[in-house]
Amino acid sequence: MKKIIVVIVLLALSGCAEKQEFESAVLEKMKSDKEIKDYNITPENMTDCVIHTTAGNMPGLFAVDPERLKAYKNYTKMLQLENSSDPKKTLEELRTDFGSAKGLAEAHANYTESYMECISGLVTNAEKDLKNSDNDNTKH
Repeated sequence: MKKIIVVIVLLALSGCAEKQEFESAVLEKMKSDKEIKDYNITPENMTDCVIHTTAGNMPGLFAVDPERLKAYKNYTKMLQLENSSDPKKTLEELRTDFGSAKGLAEAHANYTESYMECISGLVTNAEKDLKNSDNDNTKH
C-alpha cells in the first residue's frame, strides 16, 4: 500500500513539473507578445487562459496521465523551437514526438486557436467591464 502511495505522489510531482515547464514557456511567449501589450492584457491572465484552453484539447484525461505529461513536454519543446541551437533538427524531433508532421501541425493549431480564443475573450470581457464601469459612474 505504501508503494502505491509513493508511486502516486511521484507521478503527481512529475506531472506538476511538466505542466510548470509548459506554463513557463507560455508565460515567456506572452511577456514578449506585442498584441498582449497592445490590448493591455496581463501576460499572467493570458497564460492562464491559454494553458486551460490548450490543455482541454491535449491527449490524456488528467494532469498526471502519461499521455498528458508527454503532451506538456512536447508542447513546451514546440514553443521553444526558436531558441533551439539546431531548429531544423528540433523540428524533425517534434514531428517524431507528435507522431507525424500532421500531429505537430494539429498541436500548433491547438495552441494558436487557444491563443486567439483567449485574446478575443479577454478583450471582450475587458470591454464589458469598462462599459459597466462607465454605466456605474454615470449613475452617481
